[in-house]
Amino acid sequence: MSEFTKVELYTAEDGRARFREVAVPLNQGTAAAMLSGILPASGIQFRQSPVGFTSVFHCTTTPQWLFVLSGTMEIGLQDGAMRRFGAGEHFLSADTLPEGATFDPRLHGHRSAQVGDGPLVTLFVKV
Repeated sequence: MSEFTKVELYTAEDGRARFREVAVPLNQGTAAAMLSGILPASGIQFRQSPVGFTSVFHCTTTPQWLFVLSGTMEIGLQDGAMRRFGAGEHFLSADTLPEGATFDPRLHGHRSAQVGDGPLVTLFVKV
């Protein structure tokens, strides 16, 4: 059986955003077109961020897949971890604020930034 590796940005038990990789089985379809099970989605949204864009630390309000259509996106975490995603790459952004917590920009969330010479174009798929 084959599998797909899902990169996930999530909130760990300590309230901090972390990255992890999760296997998604490709156990449907045929040998020529292996498929995962159907995953839920409720809508899509496009975004274009200009050269120089950078955000402050924030949490994801609603879990969403983020697909980079063009450009490069950098995601930085509070612990200094950083990952870059280029055109054709994607991740599940699910680092929501822990229930009952008040947002603390020194503890919670992630920051994002456009990297390189061209704008960043992304597609969000809400789940």
